[in-house]
Order: sequence, then C-alpha cells, then structure tokens
Amino acid sequence: MLEKKEILDVEKVIRDFEVITKDAENVQRETLKMILEENGCAEYLQNLGLNGRTDPESFKACVPLVTHKDLEPCIQRVADGVFSPILTGKPITTISISSGTTQGKPKFVPFNDELMETTLQIFRTSFAFRNKEFPIENGRALQFIYSSKQIKTKGGLFAGTATSNVFRNSQFRKAMKAMQSECCSPDEVIFGPDFHQSLYCHLLCGLIFHEEIRLVSSTFAYSIVLAFRTFEQVWEELCDDIREGVLTSRITFPSVRSAMAKLLKPNPELADLIEKKCSGLSNWYGLIPELFPNVKYIYGIMTGCMEPYLKKLRHYAADVPLISADYGSSEGWIGANINPSLPPESATYAVLPNIGYFEVIPLKENVEEHMQDNGNVSFLSMEPKPVDLTEVRVGEEYEVIITNFGGEMSCSP
Repeated sequence: MLEKKEILDVEKVIRDFEVITKDAENVQRETLKMILEENGCAEYLQNLGLNGRTDPESFKACVPLVTHKDLEPCIQRVADGVFSPILTGKPITTISISSGTTQGKPKFVPFNDELMETTLQIFRTSFAFRNKEFPIENGRALQFIYSSKQIKTKGGLFAGTATSNVFRNSQFRKAMKAMQSECCSPDEVIFGPDFHQSLYCHLLCGLIFHEEIRLVSSTFAYSIVLAFRTFEQVWEELCDDIREGVLTSRITFPSVRSAMAKLLKPNPELADLIEKKCSGLSNWYGLIPELFPNVKYIYGIMTGCMEPYLKKLRHYAADVPLISADYGSSEGWIGANINPSLPPESATYAVLPNIGYFEVIPLKENVEEHMQDNGNVSFLSMEPKPVDLTEVRVGEEYEVIITNFGGEMSCSP
C-alpha cells in the first residue's frame, strides 16, 4: 500500500500566523503560562518562589535575567545524569552542542520534543511565505546538510550539534516531504562519517536529479559556496562517475557506497551534457542555474557573519534569488523570514509569539530621568529594563531575552 503524501496547507499556515501575531500580547501571556505550568515542578523554578503563579508580572518579579553561563551548572547536572526535574518538568533526553562558545568552549543546550516542534513551526511558516512568492512542486531539494556523529554525555544523554539533532529527528523528513523540500541525497550521505565524502555525494546526487532540483540550500551560506568551489575541482570526476555508473574510489565508507550504488547508473548522455555546460561557463558565473535549470531559489542563513559570502554566492547563482533563512540562536528560535523577496542584506523577521516568551532590553536607553537641581538640569542614567515583545518601538535596537519550553528561563543568548 502506497504511503499517502501529505502536502503542507500553506494558506492555513499563513492564516494561523496572522491570527497569533495580531493577538501577540494575549498569545505571549498564554505561552508563558504554558511554559510555567509544564515546568513549574522543576527545581530551578521551585527555588524562585513563583508558587504556581504564571502571570508575566510575577514571572518578572521572581525570575532573574540570566545568561547561559548562569544556567550552566543546572545543564551540566542534566548532562551528568540527574533525571529529577531540574530545568524542565519533562526529562531532557538530548543535548545540543552550540556552534558558538562560552569562555572558549561550546555550550550545552537542552533539546526536547517541544523545541523540535517550534523548529518545525518556524520552518513551515517561512516556507509558506516563500512558496507564495516562489512556488515549488513535484521536485527535490539539493541540501548540503550534514549530521555530525552524536556523542553520549556522562549521564547517557545523546549530544550533537543542534542541526544534527533536528536532522536525526523522525519528524524532520516528514516535514520536508510535506513542504516538497525533501533532500535528493539518501540518509547515508547526510549521516556519513566524513564531511568531504558526504559533500561529494551531495553534488553527485544533485547532478543525477538535476532536472528535479527546485531549490539549493544549506544551514549557512558558507556551506553552499564551499560546495560549488569543491565542484570546480571535482566536476570531471563527477562526470566520470555518471558516465560509467561507478562511484569514485575516494568514497570509502561501505554504507555510503551502497546507498549511492542504488542511484548511480551509467548515463553518458548526462555526463556529456554536464561537460558541455561546464566548458561553456565563464569563470563559473551562473553555475547553479546552468546545472539545475528548474531551480527557484537558494536558501540558507545569509545575514551577520555570512554576508561576506554573498558576493561569491551571487556569482554562482546569477539571477536565481537568494533568500535568507530564519532567525534564531543556540538557545532557541525567535523569528521567521516572511518577506522572502527582500535581498539578504535587507532581511526582516517576524517573531512567532507562541514558540516562547520574549522580552527585549533596549541596547540604548531611550528614556532619561530629568532632575531639577537649583535650576540646573542633570541626568540620572538608568539601567535598561526588559520590555515586553509588544512594547517594542520601530527604529530602536534591542537584545532578545528568551524563555522557552527547553528550560531557558529569561535567558540572554
């Protein structure tokens, strides 16, 4: 019996988004209530004197602003195998290892089913808006994604990069199928033990399915640039593989070779076509649309420290739109890109008020207390205080404070 393919109802996703964002203040109160009710039995909250209260006013009065460093001892106890509720009411079974560092070492961040669901909600929301602007259907995605090997903590919890924890979750592939964005590479390539071998096989899979590729993506823009710089070096070897239907000896892991053997068949016509296209390019300009004629856009994090890679990425992309991915941190997701037509340098993000409770601290104090002293005006500098998400003002800059379902309570990323 064939599995029924569920397609994401993008119109419903957009309607739901409009409902929660138009009523953001009430949604935020309800979200905080849910977080505190679910985690109220946790040791961390028990020690702060909330006593079952779930309103924002009590939360702000009792729960201090913290950084990850402040929560580190609690997280370490979880990683070491203390299974009593410490930060969350439900047990934490997985740890994310951040790409950023605290005092020179990666951070441990709790990861659970609720955080996985918020990840998928962010993905669905941004996809819904992208698909209205750049509709894709009946195709595949060339995704340069990699899942590093998970380790086990002292307490037996699985620990890996945040992306590895997402890619290994059973809900990820189901969600990608619903968004018609399923990776063209088999799992053995994504979870391969060697990055360079997986990258080569991603390129090979993309070429095999070249007419079906509707989008090219990776977590970061840098990874896409690296992939096509690698293509410049190995394209003739890739053509040999396709022509002969035999995988290069540079791929040594049996599981990867076995998976690729199921896809790779002798195809001299395709090899000749790729050779002709590559030989006709000038300094590899427009390589991506030349290889993948039906590609609609290129997607990945392209803001912040990824901006320097945009020039080279545009060189490969020619006229194919670049769309920056969503906004988040090691501690959790914050917002979705709902304006995909904007260039990455101008990307904006909409905070989803039901994936966490958000406060913000003004980076520059906007209000000063004026004190009259013998006719002279003096100024009393005030420490910036957190304000609610719905109290932000256009044009001001803020630092985001996250409280989410994974035990990050009033935490500054």
